[in-house]
Amino acid sequence: MNSRPNPLTDPDAFALSVNRRTFLQRSAYGLGGAALASLLERSLGVSAAQVGTPPSWRGVLREPHFPVRAKRVIHLCMAGGPSHLETFDWKPKLKALHDQPFPESFTRGQQLAQLQNKVLKARGAFCKFTACGKSGLEISDLFPRIQSIADELCVVRSMQTEQINHDPAHAFMNSGSIVKGRPSMGSWLMYGLGAETENLPGFVVLTSAGKYGLQPVSARQWSAGFLPSKFQGIQLQSRGDAVHYVGNPEGVCQSTQRQVVDEINRLNGMLATDHVDPEIHTRIAQYELAFRMQSSVPELSDFSKEPKKVLEDYGVKEPGDGSFASNCLLARRLAERGVRMIQLYHRAWDHHGDIERAMPAAASDVDRPTAALIRDLRERGMLDDTLILWGGEFGRTPMGQGTGRDHHILAFSVFMAGGGVKPGISYGATDELGYRSVDNVVSVHDLHATMLALMGIDHKRLNFKFQGLDARLTGIAGNVVKPLMG
Repeated sequence: MNSRPNPLTDPDAFALSVNRRTFLQRSAYGLGGAALASLLERSLGVSAAQVGTPPSWRGVLREPHFPVRAKRVIHLCMAGGPSHLETFDWKPKLKALHDQPFPESFTRGQQLAQLQNKVLKARGAFCKFTACGKSGLEISDLFPRIQSIADELCVVRSMQTEQINHDPAHAFMNSGSIVKGRPSMGSWLMYGLGAETENLPGFVVLTSAGKYGLQPVSARQWSAGFLPSKFQGIQLQSRGDAVHYVGNPEGVCQSTQRQVVDEINRLNGMLATDHVDPEIHTRIAQYELAFRMQSSVPELSDFSKEPKKVLEDYGVKEPGDGSFASNCLLARRLAERGVRMIQLYHRAWDHHGDIERAMPAAASDVDRPTAALIRDLRERGMLDDTLILWGGEFGRTPMGQGTGRDHHILAFSVFMAGGGVKPGISYGATDELGYRSVDNVVSVHDLHATMLALMGIDHKRLNFKFQGLDARLTGIAGNVVKPLMG
């Protein structure tokens, strides 16, 4: 019996499979072959040594570094940068200073986006706040449903980021870098842990849009970067069919389609025996996944068996209508089916002007479905191992910009729920006017390190060799914020 390790699933065997013969075969391609050989490290974890369909990827980590508290992440991304001053960071002194000159001592020498060299006036919150639940968390009255689940929330009021414009700030929140070609956090999770499903992508993205404050979101936010492309996020359609043309063409039966996929995989497998290229195995895996999705996707997006009360709780008016509510319910169904990372972008939060009309509309879009998702997961026994992250790419200035607020990087708020975080707490604080995080400051790298720790991963040990360096999600920074962990 042949007991040799399989280089397709064994990282050590894969590294050994890149032998002298392989190098000599590729030497005709000059430095390109040498460059490719330098990439084929044990962390890649794939090989073309076998012909046929590769087994499902189960992650490069053989054992968790820490106790696993969260198995999956649902990232509710409020694209555009919601104001912390009208969400989770009540500042009565800012309210008292409303429409008066903003103290220069706060802003002298500081980077501002569109308010540079402008007359700065304080802008207090236009909404009221309420102390909610047993925890007494202060939450804006724009979010009455989220107020009702205050005791499930872990609010971080002391976030800071490094990028003041939308696209690089999104990239920084997703990948820990503004450099294009870096993997998103969902791709890192897929690389490290794999997925618990074989019939759906392990990393799924959905988008929705509000009435005002729309900010474009590029596909690079869920890119696999320099990781093999099979780890990238897959965007499903929020409106209509989740996947276009998911059924067989007319006249093509399932058995015939199976034969076509098998033959394509056989041919790709033959190519893989001569070329140690992870993208060949990505191609094979994607053909196989696409075949399975022909039955799994229609079932996934069929809400007909959901009780009427569930639809009402989420505020779903019409399944597949492109709303954030419909996407939240779909997110729960994806989580039930083993998807590792689910990102929901709601484009409605870029409020440079008319904030008193635009922000209530955006809050109304997300308040009910967010609370329903968290309650639903709790009732199904899934919240304890599902990490919810809610927030945008940066905050908003405590100074007014006409009838709105400008971009702000020195202070913003996010909240988490489930997945091993402490419920019913707030962590960190900004100064009295909400200009700067001053107490227990949390960087984006810290947030990433903490999220990975909740997933059982030491952020310093989840590496991938790239350009001669051990690249990682947190770069050379990041600390786990242990007080956030239950």
